[in-house]
Amino acid sequence: MKKILNYLFEHKTFSRAQAKDILTQISNGVFNESELAAFMTVFLMRSITINELLGFRDALLELCVPVHLNGHAVLDIVGTGGDAKNTFNISTLSCFIVAGAGGQVAKHGNYGVSSVSGASNLMEMAGYKFKSDPEKLKTELEQTGVCFLHAPLFHPALKNVASVRRQLGVRTFFNMLGPLVNPAFAQHQLIGVYSLEMARVYNYLFQQTDKDFVIVHSLDGYDEISLTSDTKVIDRHGEKDRTPEELGRRRVSPEDIFGGNTVADAAKIFMKILKGEGSWAQNAVVLANAAMGLHCMGKYPTYDECFQAAITSLESGAALGVFNKLISLQSL
Repeated sequence: MKKILNYLFEHKTFSRAQAKDILTQISNGVFNESELAAFMTVFLMRSITINELLGFRDALLELCVPVHLNGHAVLDIVGTGGDAKNTFNISTLSCFIVAGAGGQVAKHGNYGVSSVSGASNLMEMAGYKFKSDPEKLKTELEQTGVCFLHAPLFHPALKNVASVRRQLGVRTFFNMLGPLVNPAFAQHQLIGVYSLEMARVYNYLFQQTDKDFVIVHSLDGYDEISLTSDTKVIDRHGEKDRTPEELGRRRVSPEDIFGGNTVADAAKIFMKILKGEGSWAQNAVVLANAAMGLHCMGKYPTYDECFQAAITSLESGAALGVFNKLISLQSL
């Protein structure tokens, strides 16, 4: 690691092959926590290059435990995190609304690092049992429309750096990798990013694939459609700034989407919204993200029709039914 760090301290960047080799070594437990912390910190002080990100991604995908879902074309809704906004679990809620509207979702998530409650914190508290058994995950997907992929079970490197990331408590380049390494290789992806720079990087990367993708970034810094400001929306056909009124029929304030101070707070908000008892602002934000997920999948011809389908999923109790069914399967 000393050689690697000295190389970085000279303001040099890694080739794609070099980056892949380094992350492979991290996955194999070659470095201690102090070395890992120093390495991750470098990328907080300068932007990661495309080649470095590609190399890190290559290593994670090569070493991952793949999940084969019998050809189901699933959606993943995931944010990079690291926006320091501490919202409630908007992406995870959106997954259940999408499933309630007839979509299939393989949600890739992890414990919160720079936020109070990550998707894994929430799902674990709700009674979901993390698993890597493809057959069990496929059963969940086919019976409910949702399965959850706890990232460390599928990526050795994420397990090896979990403690360091938690101790640092800030965004690292691993936040950027999460949306790129879903072990189910989701065909449809709605990705929320914390900066315009990252939005452009992801756009470049996803344009090289055959995936259906939508990248969103709220222009006031949220890694999701927050409805607190205009949202940059990027897909294969271009990019456009969309207003809160266009995406969610209203503008909300940052206080409206605060996620609480503990995982228990986040779980309480999650269940309240899923039961149809959320505030109009909370509902609007979740519905906008779910609608964009449905739009990404091409479930309906227009975004407005997707938004209406999301409303029906939430207000009819279909989304709650998906969640309850998924949790009930954990005891089997």
